[in-house]
Amino acid sequence: MSLKQFITDFQNIGQQEFLRPNVGYRYFFDVQKAEVYPAKQSIVLKYVLKEIPAKKVSKGLLDDSEILVDIGNIERRFNNLINLEEVDEIGSDKTILQNGDIVIPKMQPQMGNIFLNLEHKRYIGSTELLEYSISKSYSPLFLYYLITSKKFLFDLANLESGKTHRRVNPTDLLKIKIPLIPKSIQDQIVAQIEPIERKIKELKNKITPPQEIINKVFAREFKFDENLYNEFGKGMTAGTQSAQNRTLRTFETDFSELSRSNILRFSTRFHNMPTKKLMDFLDSIETVQVNDVITEPIHRGASPKYNPDGEIPVVKTGHLKNGYIGISQEEFVEQDFYSSSVRSQIKKSDILIASTGKVSLGKIDLVETEQELVADGHISIIRIDKTKYNSVFFVYFFRSILGYFQIERDFTGATNQIDLYVNEVSNFQILDIPLNAQQKIIDEIKAELDKQEEMKQKIETERAKIDEIIEKAIA
Repeated sequence: MSLKQFITDFQNIGQQEFLRPNVGYRYFFDVQKAEVYPAKQSIVLKYVLKEIPAKKVSKGLLDDSEILVDIGNIERRFNNLINLEEVDEIGSDKTILQNGDIVIPKMQPQMGNIFLNLEHKRYIGSTELLEYSISKSYSPLFLYYLITSKKFLFDLANLESGKTHRRVNPTDLLKIKIPLIPKSIQDQIVAQIEPIERKIKELKNKITPPQEIINKVFAREFKFDENLYNEFGKGMTAGTQSAQNRTLRTFETDFSELSRSNILRFSTRFHNMPTKKLMDFLDSIETVQVNDVITEPIHRGASPKYNPDGEIPVVKTGHLKNGYIGISQEEFVEQDFYSSSVRSQIKKSDILIASTGKVSLGKIDLVETEQELVADGHISIIRIDKTKYNSVFFVYFFRSILGYFQIERDFTGATNQIDLYVNEVSNFQILDIPLNAQQKIIDEIKAELDKQEEMKQKIETERAKIDEIIEKAIA
C-alpha cells in the first residue's frame, strides 16, 4: 500500500461531527465533495431522508406478532428479506417500519444490505439499522436503485470509520449530495428498471443455497433424512443459520448418556433428540477423528500487530465467507511480524475455521492462494494430510449437518461470547471413506455450486444494467 499525501483546510475538520484529524485521507478526500453523481442540481440526503423516531416498546406490548428486521436477514443489494422470524414480545427502543420506509445498516452499509419496505407490512427494525422515511419528492424505488448502485456503495465506503466494526456515521451519510431530478423523470427511470428487476427475481428463485445442496448430496450418499438439518434447527453457529427456528421442546435422557460427552456436558445442546440422532448415526457408520488426518496439531492464529503500512494482510472472522475468503486490503502486519509469528502464518491448502462469536463460529474455508497471510487469534488453522483425506471434502463435510451439528454441540460459552476449542475440533468425527469416493462427492457438489455461481453472475450482469440506466439518466 503506497503512502498517499493530500492537503486539506482546517475548516474541513469542522465539517464532521467528531473532529477526527487522525482519520486522514479516506475521510477528508471525499467529504469535501460528498457527491457521488455530479449533477447540475443536487440535493443533500438529509432533505430526502427523515429519521424515524424509535418507539419504546415494553415486553408484551405487541398485540400481534411482528417481523423483526436486522442486518442478518437483509439480502445484499436485492431488496429481499431472508430467514425472517416473528416476535411476540420485545423490549427496548424499536422502530416500526411502514410501507415506503428504507433501512440502512449502521455497520458496513457499503455492502448494500439496504431494504426498502414496499410490501405493505409492518416490520420492527433492530438497533443495528438506521430507519428513514423518504421525502415525497423522491420515488422510493428510484432512491433505492440510486443508493444501491455499485458507484454509490463504493464511494460510501470512503466515509467509513473504525477498525473491527466499520461503519458510516449517520451524520456523514446525510451530507452526501444526490442529483435533483424531477419526479416524472424518476418514474420513467424506474419504469425502465422494473423489467430488469423482474428478471433478477426470476433468476433468484432458481438459486439453491449452497448448504442445501451439500446437505442433499450427503443425505443421499449416506442415507439419512434430508430434512434432518431443519429438525436440528437454527442455533448459535454459522452452519445452523439457514435451518428453521427451533421450538421449545422437552425430552428425557438416561444418565448413561451423559458419559458420551468428554467433559460431562449437561447442556440440552448436547443431549437433545436431534443431536442424539446424529451422534447415533455417526456411531453406526465408519468414521475417524479429525486428529487422525492432520499433519500437525490444530492451532489458532495470534493477535496481530497491525500496521497500516504493512504488506501482509490479516485474515479475520469476517473474511471467512463459507465459500471463499474475502481477503481485506485494509488491515496489515509487517514482514517482521509474519516471520516471527509462525503460528499465525497461513499456507496454501490450510483450512480456516472461525472459532469465536455467535453466528460466525463454525464458518469454514479452504485457502487457495499462495499469498502470504496471517490469521488472528479467533481463527483455527487445520492442516490436512492429503494422503489420508481430501481437504475440499473435509470442508464440505463441516458445511453439512453431519459436521456442523458437532460444532453446535461442542461450543462453550453463552450470549455472543462463544468459543470452539481446538481440542474439541481434533476429536470431531469425520467420514472414513476412500479418497476416490470423496472426490466423486466433491465433483457432484462442485458442479451444482458452479451452476449457482453462473446464476449469480447473470444476476450481477442484470444489476449492472440498472447501474448503467442510472448513470445515463444522471449524466
